[in-house]
Amino acid sequence: MNADADLIQRLGRAEVFTDYQKAFEDATELPLTLRPLEAWQPAHRHQARENPFCALLAQANRTCAACLEVQHRAVEGAKEAPATVTCFAGLCDTAVPIRLGDRAIGFLVTGQVALDAPSEAQFERITRQIIAWGSQIDLKRLKEAYFHSKVLAPGQYAGVIRLLGIFGKHLSLAANQIALREAEAEPPLVRRAKAYIAGHQADPVTLGEVANAMHVSTFYFCKLFKKATGMTFTDYLGRVRIEKAKVLLSNPHLRVSEIAYAVGFQSLTHFNRVFRDLTGESPTRFRENRAAETKAPPKKPGAGIPL
Repeated sequence: MNADADLIQRLGRAEVFTDYQKAFEDATELPLTLRPLEAWQPAHRHQARENPFCALLAQANRTCAACLEVQHRAVEGAKEAPATVTCFAGLCDTAVPIRLGDRAIGFLVTGQVALDAPSEAQFERITRQIIAWGSQIDLKRLKEAYFHSKVLAPGQYAGVIRLLGIFGKHLSLAANQIALREAEAEPPLVRRAKAYIAGHQADPVTLGEVANAMHVSTFYFCKLFKKATGMTFTDYLGRVRIEKAKVLLSNPHLRVSEIAYAVGFQSLTHFNRVFRDLTGESPTRFRENRAAETKAPPKKPGAGIPL
């Protein structure tokens, strides 16, 4: 996992986010997710406030791809400020940037909301599109879910997004404070080396190359890097590449071999071995397990929690 994604994950576990997320969802009845810059899964999958209509669409490959495209357009448009896009079914999704310095490292994502009351005419258009795509979805269930979609007036939704934008700035401030505090504790040479590795992880980068780029001897670099990170250069590079591969494996359109070479491995055998060593499973099994998790029905609120 790269540093930005790790920081977003840590913010997502922080009390400041989990408290806000619950209050936001209780007040608006809309889902709220904090996601990293790169994500290949529907943002609100299996969450308590996920729109049931969107959950049904996510079960079919073609309609799921359409939903992911909307999600992608939202975050691409939200690098500087909140952005809202509308899907083929007329539902809105919004992304609010979390910024570290002058760049976005993640997003608050909400939506799956209609700004106009659902209509028979609109559902007929949705049905024709789904049939044209060849998606196998229970249209009776889909219609029922569609007409139970959350509806907000445009002014109401604009107010919701303004509040989310304020919280996004607060999280951005927290992210910058964490990054600054940790940067001060890490040797500058190690910070530069990590940045260099992140920028060249897809290339056949070597220990000697990185040490040379840092203008130090290989021996000195190895000693300092291991002391600061607890890992050898080779172990760290392997973990960076595997974390990138785990993100790419969420994209069903990429072959495992393509991913292996895209993240910097020079042989599929080596990739498979390192992946299994670090995750405990093969890349193919990892992809199958994540796909199964995505398609699993959501748990009912409170399910499995002893009273």
